[in-house]
Amino acid sequence: MKQQFLPLLFKSFLFLCVLLSLDTSAQNINPKFKVIAFYTGKNDQAHVSYVHEANKWFPKMGLKYDFNYDSTSNWNNLNATFLSKYQVVLFLDTRPEEPAQRKAFEEYMNKGGAWMGFHFAAFALTSSSYPQNWDWYHQTFLGSGEYASNTWRPTSAVLKVEDVTHSVTSKLGNTFKSAPNEWYRWEKDLRKNADIKILLSIDSTSFPLGTGPKQYEIWHTGYYPVAWTNKKYKMIYVNMGHNDMDYEDPPYNKELSHTFDNEEQSKFILSSLLWLGQSKK
Repeated sequence: MKQQFLPLLFKSFLFLCVLLSLDTSAQNINPKFKVIAFYTGKNDQAHVSYVHEANKWFPKMGLKYDFNYDSTSNWNNLNATFLSKYQVVLFLDTRPEEPAQRKAFEEYMNKGGAWMGFHFAAFALTSSSYPQNWDWYHQTFLGSGEYASNTWRPTSAVLKVEDVTHSVTSKLGNTFKSAPNEWYRWEKDLRKNADIKILLSIDSTSFPLGTGPKQYEIWHTGYYPVAWTNKKYKMIYVNMGHNDMDYEDPPYNKELSHTFDNEEQSKFILSSLLWLGQSKK
């Protein structure tokens, strides 16, 4: 009897170990919606750090709030057949570069698809590796035009909620403090674009914002949107997505901050995703 019991006990123990070792990215059987995140994850270590963090955080939120999250670094998947399986597309760190990929994304959005982009996904600078060569995306869809400047080093900011009645901001206070981030300034004044609804901006109590050492990387005045939606599409862009890194001291590229460690900011990002996944155009 004892000899029969021990193998059974051992099998039960192995089964328990398998259950405990299941990846947190396990998917819901009947999710409310499905998300696909595109990323490159090769250049700036601060962006790579964010990508790794996002690809761990979103699946956990999916299990809790009943959506499925997949991710891919293959931008050729940005085609009609592949996108038809998903209700929300994320750009975690860059944008598509090939004409066919761009056309597929524009058609997806025009047919009622949803999108959320982070930080560098909106970057465009003509004299760079990411030139402004996609008018629909930068001028019409985002409305921001080219990148103009940024703060440095990555620092926290007090963010002002521009519309406390909007679905994605209604559970936030009038202001909240963000995680450390590199903040962007844009070519276009989004306040003058009737299609754009600004959700968050830099609150004036944040100034001076940035530490330098270059003085032009420290902002002292001005209006800076950091999250907005285009009312003609199901979309939200958020400037967050650049963790603070120690580039100067060994061990190099040590992570000094994490985007999703900030409770209020994470609440905003999650509310935005749930709104995109469950709302109609």
